Amino acid sequence: MTPAISRPSSLLSRIQVEKVDKLNLFKFSDELQNRMETLLERKKADLLTPDEIIELEAIGELDRIFTHINAMLVAQA
Repeated sequence: MTPAISRPSSLLSRIQVEKVDKLNLFKFSDELQNRMETLLERKKADLLTPDEIIELEAIGELDRIFTHINAMLVAQA
């Protein structure tokens, strides 16, 4: 079982920088992206454990942060 992650900052090692056109954008590693998708599927099926709920919330928060940062980088370009 994956331990609960209560702080999004604990996932920073799973963030990558990818060059898109002339921009360097942040993205989840394939592993983290797959984990998020798995947790979202389990959530839809109402199968999340309490630890998975915490983990999904942390991943979701990090996703919102990096989506916002990437949008700001694109707007500046």
